[in-house]
Amino acid sequence: MSNMTTLQPREGFKLFYYDPSLAAAVIFIICFLATTILHTYQLFRTRTWFFIPFLLGGYFEWIGYVARAVACNQTPNWTLGPYIVQAVLTLVAPALFAASIYMELGRMIVVLGAEKHSMIRIRWMTKIFVAGDVLSFLMQSAGAGMMGVKSKISENGPHIIVGGLVVQIIFFGFFMISSAVFHMRMNRDPVADGGAGFNWRRLLYALYGASALILIRSIFRLIEYAQGNGGYLVAHEWFMYIFDALLMFGTMLIFHVEHPSELNAWLRGSGVVCRGIIRFERTGGSGMMMS
Repeated sequence: MSNMTTLQPREGFKLFYYDPSLAAAVIFIICFLATTILHTYQLFRTRTWFFIPFLLGGYFEWIGYVARAVACNQTPNWTLGPYIVQAVLTLVAPALFAASIYMELGRMIVVLGAEKHSMIRIRWMTKIFVAGDVLSFLMQSAGAGMMGVKSKISENGPHIIVGGLVVQIIFFGFFMISSAVFHMRMNRDPVADGGAGFNWRRLLYALYGASALILIRSIFRLIEYAQGNGGYLVAHEWFMYIFDALLMFGTMLIFHVEHPSELNAWLRGSGVVCRGIIRFERTGGSGMMMS
């Protein structure tokens, strides 16, 4: 047996305060695996490479719930290995979703030739938001990785996670404000550069929807970890499935319908665009189907 499964939690730390539901874990394994397979197909079919972090987030989600299902089968003799895997992967997956969402807004502004409407210069926008996202990702990963391990340093795990979530919420909140300001300025003073004919509003609404779901989830996780091990949210399993798993599944569904492949095609001058979910067209820079 590997060392991972023989590690013991620190004294006073409970892995679960309930019998985790195997049925719920399996349902979300199926949901996340299905949407991740479809996103994999959409990404490689359209070559929308900046969406790779988003896709990796999908893999993190379903693998995390596989680990949770393993833990369910160990009840009541849970081992630390599956617990840490599911805790880390489901905790940090939304940071990967956010990375692609940040890059999407910057690319949209470039396509529209509307940098004058952006709160932040385009050359800095993606760098600033992704840097904050990476910092959040690393803090949450480190905190979750040390949480529960039989060591004095493990007591700092939840505090590091809370710090990472605060960073994520601050940057995501600023991103949503930047998106809204850009939207309002575009409505007041439309520009028609290379993006004439590009339906940027629909894509921006998708960004709003996904961003709101991730923000709600991050606030939930912040409260959960701030309450500490044994807090009300940690002790009731359904909160995690409603305010994390379901919201992140919804985030992945949004970008099946509003896939950023059209934005990618505008940037490249041509490309394959996902229309709907599994219908594809080859387009030119005007967004019209090529013969």
